[in-house]
Amino acid sequence: MRVVVLAGGRSSEHEVSLASGEAIREGLEAAGHEVVTIVIEREGRWRGEDGRPVELRPGEGLLGADVVFPALHGPYGEDGTVQGLLETLGVAYVGAGVGASAVCMDKVLFKRVLSAMVPPVPQVEYVGVREERWRVERAEVLQEIDELGLPVFVKPAHLGSSVGIVKVVERDEVGDALERALANDELAIGEAMAVGVEVECGVLGVARAQRLTAAAPRGLASEPGEIRYGGEWYDYAAKYEPGGMELIVPARVSERARARVKELAVETFVRVGCEGLARVDFFVDGEAVIVNELNTMPGFTATSVYAKLMSASGIAYPELLERLCRLGIERFQESGRLVY
Repeated sequence: MRVVVLAGGRSSEHEVSLASGEAIREGLEAAGHEVVTIVIEREGRWRGEDGRPVELRPGEGLLGADVVFPALHGPYGEDGTVQGLLETLGVAYVGAGVGASAVCMDKVLFKRVLSAMVPPVPQVEYVGVREERWRVERAEVLQEIDELGLPVFVKPAHLGSSVGIVKVVERDEVGDALERALANDELAIGEAMAVGVEVECGVLGVARAQRLTAAAPRGLASEPGEIRYGGEWYDYAAKYEPGGMELIVPARVSERARARVKELAVETFVRVGCEGLARVDFFVDGEAVIVNELNTMPGFTATSVYAKLMSASGIAYPELLERLCRLGIERFQESGRLVY
């Protein structure tokens, strides 16, 4: 295959994306594929390997690619914007489509979708706060967040990698935490403190022929892994600094809880309309399992959590990349048969 890898992007996760893109390139080349990298600069300019701007023409694909691998994290990459552009260009791409990308990037909307399911997917209590409401209904917002108890986590609703999160332990700190979150995003979210072990589970999509078989799973769940870290909570430093965290596979929870994690991971993946891949994060307390969030394009180096979980489940990194590209091509071919 000829694969175009998109890396970089406009979000605060630019450097993480560059690392993901380079690892994906190496993995695909190891599997015998032709790879072209496009770097999206922080200002949003797309540049090819020759350093020149990339010309985009609707309906004409992208640099002759069979499939595009958008190794982009956060806003302007993982939120449906680039996915919509790729749809307009008329090219196959890896991962979730426009709608699922947008839903999962918005932590408040994602939680509302989970709450609307029948039965609802278990999750932590939360409050969504738009900047306009915070400016005019400050007392009401503070009261709603107060009902979540302490400590409470306040974060921007559209950022990933724990960027902008504040752990609030005193009531009089809530306002400052909201101001900080709303400086990064027009929507903030306050989440109640969850107890238990932090567990993550990868999901890999399956081919359409399998999905159309009633008895077949709609997605392949990895062996769940436990996140262990030295700080108070799983912050940016713990995720990306050397030695900041340890991934333990399988997670040290009961067999019943592990089975429930895998079941909920696939169920969440399917219900929000994801395709290709996702990493679903949980809190496990005894036999109780609650969903925290879903990442449609998690960090993607060979040593990232998603790749490690899949490797522990028998899918090596180059094979994983190839399967994801094949799934993207299959979806593109299927969509081409539809009449709108």
